[in-house]
Amino acid sequence: MTFRELHDGRFVMPNAWDAGSAVILAAAGFPAIATTSAGIAFSLAKGDHTLPDGAPAVSREAMFDRVREIAAASAVPVNGDLEDGYGAEPERVAETITLAREAGLAGGNIEDYDGRELYDAELAVERILAAREAAGDDFVLTARTDGQLLRTPTSLADSIERANRFRAAGADCLYVPGVNDLDTIRTLVQEIDGPLNVVIGLGTSTLNVADLQTAGVTRISLGGSIARAALGFIRRSAEELATKGTITFATNQIPQAELNQLFATGPH
Repeated sequence: MTFRELHDGRFVMPNAWDAGSAVILAAAGFPAIATTSAGIAFSLAKGDHTLPDGAPAVSREAMFDRVREIAAASAVPVNGDLEDGYGAEPERVAETITLAREAGLAGGNIEDYDGRELYDAELAVERILAAREAAGDDFVLTARTDGQLLRTPTSLADSIERANRFRAAGADCLYVPGVNDLDTIRTLVQEIDGPLNVVIGLGTSTLNVADLQTAGVTRISLGGSIARAALGFIRRSAEELATKGTITFATNQIPQAELNQLFATGPH
């Protein structure tokens, strides 16, 4: 089944940050996976979004180095976290979509947030129009609007209006992160004219796959949640070793022979 065809039903799409995590996630049976800009950034010891002053960000070139590795390692379709297209200008967004296609991605998200504030609505629509033109017929374009995640004075109605304008501009899937209650998600499903992506694992959200799919959500992603959980495990392991001198954390490791076999068989 193609990535586009998956959007006619319901599916879960966890996010990888390197080739190894991509293989493990794909081998678990998910029909598609995604990249995570946060996970990739953290693996490079850099931040993602809302960076402190002077903190290094991940360049588009460095991000795509990792994206190509993830796409090459996975036999299932890969959706790219393309942030805001790495520039405000529609031409820059189109260029990023072209790079995404060349990297082997089956689709990608474009945000309407520049790291400080939402783009003007008219410009945001122009950016999606440019992305659609560059995407071609097979690439699944997801338009993301970040007003709810930013907790700015953006009403839910405004986010819905943006999403529907992005849909009219050619977006295949819509994404409104920051909504963490089922009643509001049901409203998004009803009011947005297109497949909806919902991210789980942000903050203290208790959303689960069954409830979201029952509510009509097409695609469920996890953003950087698995990557952050993996880093949390590393920190807890380090603290145990440093303070207690024990390694009980090692009981959860995947045996080397199993990993060797998994990674030796090529893309999954």
